[in-house]
Amino acid sequence: MKKSLLAMLMLAAPVAALAAPMKGQVMFTVRIENVSTASTLKLSNGSTAPAPNAPGVWVVQEKPGRLFEAGKVQAGWGLEMAAEDGDPSKLAEHCTHHQGVLAVGLFKTPKGDAMPGPALPGKAYEFTVMAKPGDRLAFVSMFGQSNDVFIAPDDKGIALFPNGKPLSGDVTAQLSLWDAGTEVNEEPGLGPNQAPRQPAPNTGASESKPVMKVKDGFTWPKVSDVVRVTISPSQQSASN
Repeated sequence: MKKSLLAMLMLAAPVAALAAPMKGQVMFTVRIENVSTASTLKLSNGSTAPAPNAPGVWVVQEKPGRLFEAGKVQAGWGLEMAAEDGDPSKLAEHCTHHQGVLAVGLFKTPKGDAMPGPALPGKAYEFTVMAKPGDRLAFVSMFGQSNDVFIAPDDKGIALFPNGKPLSGDVTAQLSLWDAGTEVNEEPGLGPNQAPRQPAPNTGASESKPVMKVKDGFTWPKVSDVVRVTISPSQQSASN
């Protein structure tokens, strides 16, 4: 990856849904808001730092593990680029022909911004999805101050129709910080091979470990101190 993150994001074409709306589907608005502050990360050198999150990819899926498989080593899908450099384009493209994916898309530009980029404190990504009972939502967004850590629900995704009714409300509790297992971790907010400080994309010591919730001896913030994710169903649904 020789191009800068911003350049890759600007050149990445939007990924369209795989199917037209069907009868019985409901439209949901998903909002991923960065709620970190200048003091969210408490660093070992005595300073503090915010915790922005990067552009990402979402899928509506009817099978688990479409973006990643917990407990398995990932190779070739594009998770490495999404988790290390905040470039979800390859992972999104992979999902356009991945069995069990009903729709896929990118979120790249924070609401109110003119250009693609990270969600800084107070900024948010928003996107809409169409889904029917039984469908689940999954997404991946890089934890920006890391080597390969990302924010996501588990690989089963979030049920959009719990108890048969459209989901509405705050789903942040269903998210975790995941380690992609593709690059050796450094202290969050200080590592020289992390996106804000690395000299070029794909910089840092590589590793090949299973994807798992981050547990490496460093101090990581709670997900709820980094993002707030809400899902709101529309009053309208597809009628034909």
